[in-house]
Amino acid sequence: MRKKVCFVTGTRAEYGLLLPLMKAIEAESDFELQLLVTGMHLSPEFGLTYKLIEADGLKIDAKVDMLLSSDTAVGISKSVGIGIIGYTDAFAALNPDYVVILGDRFEAFAAASAAYIAQFPIIHISGGETTEGATDEAFRHAITKMAYWHFTATEVYRKRVIQLGEDPARVFNVGAIGIDNIKKMERFSQQELEASLSIDLSRPTVLVTYHPVTLEKNTSRSQFQEIINALLHFKDLQVVITYPNADADGRVVIEMIQDTVKQYPDKFFAFQSLGQKRYLSLIPYVKAVIGNSSSGIVEIPSFHIPTVNIGDRQKGRIAADSVLHVNPTSADIIKGMEIAFSGEFMQKCKEIENPYGNGNTTEQMMKVFAGFTQIKNIQKQFYDL
Repeated sequence: MRKKVCFVTGTRAEYGLLLPLMKAIEAESDFELQLLVTGMHLSPEFGLTYKLIEADGLKIDAKVDMLLSSDTAVGISKSVGIGIIGYTDAFAALNPDYVVILGDRFEAFAAASAAYIAQFPIIHISGGETTEGATDEAFRHAITKMAYWHFTATEVYRKRVIQLGEDPARVFNVGAIGIDNIKKMERFSQQELEASLSIDLSRPTVLVTYHPVTLEKNTSRSQFQEIINALLHFKDLQVVITYPNADADGRVVIEMIQDTVKQYPDKFFAFQSLGQKRYLSLIPYVKAVIGNSSSGIVEIPSFHIPTVNIGDRQKGRIAADSVLHVNPTSADIIKGMEIAFSGEFMQKCKEIENPYGNGNTTEQMMKVFAGFTQIKNIQKQFYDL
């Protein structure tokens, strides 16, 4: 009998990371792919990105609409509750053999809670990492404790999952799955990309993504203004900005992006979502990636271009030498960008190795998947060091 593997996806970025593994599962005769779509994918405000999933030819088996029209802490907490109710019904209907959850967001935490209580074995991807400025930090470690199997992106992260009491026999260091797309996904040509984005990529360009630092109170407006001020300092620079995730205080950032684009329409170009193919196609044409997205830490070093990582959201992650860490002030951001744009630093970036792997993560995961047995009892013993 084919084993039913249910993937949960709630954000554009997470879906792009999971895509190669979902395609591999779909192509394997021993498995049946199930896809549960939730969160930002179902929100008009964030581009209804479930349509991109359908355009990729994947069948959506269940939708859980959980996002309230609120970006307050109260609204996020209520969304978690709504999510747990919706996931409970979806899992009961789908009856998966395994539930695959990537990362650390509140949508993932709600899905893990529902799956764990219903005793569906959880396969967790990207555990053991640290992001000290975000609520994701606690969500990630909580999901680790609810999960049965673990795929980590580095050996340091594998050891951290074991430190949390997980049996080493169920923890696998396979690298970061996002690198697979970089190595294998077909990309748009410059002409196709320029037509799709309606921008001229012969101009000096940077890509900016800023997410609220969710363990700080009400810093989004001031920090994002500092980023805008820094970007305005570089007169000839063209800026592509993507919208933030659905986090507390996220709508403040969206409003500021919209206002900035109106004020400087020839300099700033905003997108709700680039989608994985456009995003990866754009990176080789930018001078640097700026902001506080995990992609700047994990995937961008594989392109051998600089990342200017701002503030504490990603604090604690392992980072390549192509990543410059700066404080969220315009002066520090400008200084970081000047270093990033220097010929010396750009040459250094060409020579770095990405600590998150070389793009064969899906193959390693599939080998491990092949050995998974049917789990009737998710009970675990705490592994003491």
